[in-house]
Amino acid sequence: MRKHKDIEYAINDIGGGQKTFRDLSEACAYAVLQSMQMGGKYTNLDILVYSESGARALEGESGVEEYREDPDASVFKRIAIKADDQVRVA
Repeated sequence: MRKHKDIEYAINDIGGGQKTFRDLSEACAYAVLQSMQMGGKYTNLDILVYSESGARALEGESGVEEYREDPDASVFKRIAIKADDQVRVA
């Protein structure tokens, strides 16, 4: 997925703050790390979209329609990520 000036990825960290990324792969890696540090609890990766152009870049015309339904939504999409430690595998 390419970067777009009107798309950010946000993750609430275990310290109560929020870290934002422009790159989805960096955000995913951070979300997995947060889940691991929280003992396998879900971590939310929030996709923030600030314009129709960003929605189009993310999901095409269906994304634009979704954006138009509620352009003031605080989160365009939320993905729950969980790192399940399977312990040692022999």
